[in-house]
Amino acid sequence: MSRWNNTNVPDFILMGLTDSGEIRVVLFMLFLLIYLITVLGNVGMILLICLDHQLHTPMYFFLTQLSFLDLSYSTVITPKTLENLLTSTKNISFMGCFAQMYFFVFLGAAECFLLSSMAYDRYVAICHPLYYPVFMSTRLCCALLFGSYLIGFMDSSVNLLCMSRLHFCDSNVIHHFFCDTSPVLSLSCTDIYDTEIMIFIFAGCTLMVSLITISVSYVSILYTILKINSTSGKQKAFSTCASHLLGITIFYGTMIFTYLKPNKSYSLGKDQVASVFYTIVIPMLNPLIYSLRNKEVKNALIRFIQKREGSRQLK
Repeated sequence: MSRWNNTNVPDFILMGLTDSGEIRVVLFMLFLLIYLITVLGNVGMILLICLDHQLHTPMYFFLTQLSFLDLSYSTVITPKTLENLLTSTKNISFMGCFAQMYFFVFLGAAECFLLSSMAYDRYVAICHPLYYPVFMSTRLCCALLFGSYLIGFMDSSVNLLCMSRLHFCDSNVIHHFFCDTSPVLSLSCTDIYDTEIMIFIFAGCTLMVSLITISVSYVSILYTILKINSTSGKQKAFSTCASHLLGITIFYGTMIFTYLKPNKSYSLGKDQVASVFYTIVIPMLNPLIYSLRNKEVKNALIRFIQKREGSRQLK
């Protein structure tokens, strides 16, 4: 922290996605709509699961936490992006930039391991259905959730510690729409090689360990599904994990494209498009994916509407 106090850069300037006034207005309207859908979708998912007792299962416990992470993840990035699209001043304070980066890494890493926990839940449900209530106990679910947040905290703390060793004394213009690690690193006037390697190793380990856990779980799931004789049985088994598999593919696809490469391979245009997708679009898509493709969620929504209608008629 003392090194940060010695920096010659009091704040940063986020250049955003474009300099065109017309395009910025269009992007503002689009991102605002997406953010509103994100808030409504994720808050709605959390409330629906909490209110419907039939959804009080490990799978929906994790889904509630996923909605909370997506809502938080989007809120860390989108409001500041909307502000910069509307105003001519695009400043963000030095501490504000590093706070945004910290929570971005924290929530992203936590979501990686939460998705791994959800994959393990699906593995137990399909491969060991008779032991599911025993294996997926409340204690284990809480432990997996705590582990996800702990890993996110450790990852973001290491990232912050590495960045705190750098000095920023020349340019303060970030060629991005939020304080991401790679564009901020490029502004340092000190040698960033060791810092870049350290951050790359931790980011790579976070992604790869969680991805390996998911891959092993789904290979076992696929092997079990293939052994089922009836077609209807296979379809039913696959439908229980199809939504999660789709969400994983979208999330990890953009993450790997953006972060599992050296800083020298950083491409402003391509990485910004990928960043918009996983910071703004994916948090909106997840509640849609898990609701539109899930009969239990649909039935819970129908029950909730019927209860509301019934209570109105009684009044």
